[in-house]
Amino acid sequence: MSFHRVFSGAQWEEHVGYCRALRAGDRVFVTGTAPVNPDGTVHAPRDGYAQAAHCLSIMLEALSGLGAGPEHVTRTRMFVTDIDRWEEFGRAHREVFGEHPPTTTMVEVRRLIHPDMLIEIEADAVVSD
Repeated sequence: MSFHRVFSGAQWEEHVGYCRALRAGDRVFVTGTAPVNPDGTVHAPRDGYAQAAHCLSIMLEALSGLGAGPEHVTRTRMFVTDIDRWEEFGRAHREVFGEHPPTTTMVEVRRLIHPDMLIEIEADAVVSD
């Protein structure tokens, strides 16, 4: 089985030793994706919708680099620091996956890697060769 990886250039990829997404055969795995701008700053502090949309945009770019799109996503996991804001996060998720809804989980966590981050999202996909 061949493995193909894509990197987003996020500072943590090299420091921690991971890639943004990996394709193994027909399976694609997107690592936890946080709302980080190219310069390393947190995107839209205090705006749950904007952060979720930004995470999903980064994910879609990674999926595209491995021959996948939102229609191939089978599962997402959303880690949020305030579950009471679920509608903000859910709206961004629905905008991307509304036509091809995957299974999903949203769970509240105590905190993420930066205090201004409200959400981190990961995804799995299946793509025919």
